[in-house]
Amino acid sequence: MTAGSEPPIVNLTAWFDTPPGRYALEWEQRQIDDIVADVFGFQAAQIGLPGFDTLQNNRISGKTVVVADWDGLSGASSDAGLLVARPEALPFDSQSLDLLVLPHTLEWAEDPHAVLREAERVLMPEGRIVVTGFNPWSLWGMASWLPFGTYLPQQSARLVSLLRLRDWFKLLSFEAGKGRLGCFAPGCRSERWLQRWRFLDAAGERWWAPGGGVYAVSAVKRVGGMTLVTPAWKRKRRRRTVRRAVPVASSTRGAQ
Repeated sequence: MTAGSEPPIVNLTAWFDTPPGRYALEWEQRQIDDIVADVFGFQAAQIGLPGFDTLQNNRISGKTVVVADWDGLSGASSDAGLLVARPEALPFDSQSLDLLVLPHTLEWAEDPHAVLREAERVLMPEGRIVVTGFNPWSLWGMASWLPFGTYLPQQSARLVSLLRLRDWFKLLSFEAGKGRLGCFAPGCRSERWLQRWRFLDAAGERWWAPGGGVYAVSAVKRVGGMTLVTPAWKRKRRRRTVRRAVPVASSTRGAQ
């Protein structure tokens, strides 16, 4: 059966079980693990893809996975608590989360900008958001719009470019990091052919970084006019170490 005769995959979870899906998932897991490792706080949440544990490398104790419908609960692989809710209306108090991960959430949302506004609402000041997505300007993204494209789930995703996402972050007072792009090999459905093209990963990172098929980016919520309060124990320690200058009287004896 040729690639063009294969039925398109419209479900993202099913796509992640294909050779290109596993290839992308492996790369994304490494990036997210690295980003969230040093994020501290009390509450963290992942929105969507319950079979993808984006919080596994984070030490925050309170973890929640939010899915859009009850069917998503059966695929959960995380030990975190599970909630059913729309990403545009999260069941969290304002300024209650320290970390929020959106794995391809914006691409499948009816209003991705509304999802980001909701993320800004629930995040604490200085809280961190992590977003992954498909790069529409890569070979993967462009092939998905062709009738014979087989790289990505077909027709259901609204791809959001990294540049547009950074603009949205700026409008919502998020300070975005540089962003990471990966998966430069063509998303072949054949595992054998995919492995043959994996050598492009090293070359792509060096010579064609904007062409990565998948991106991961994080941003920190900034609040204007916020004053950071120094802990009391640091203030006490600082007072102990400050010494008053003692004037020294100069002697004129012996100078005569």
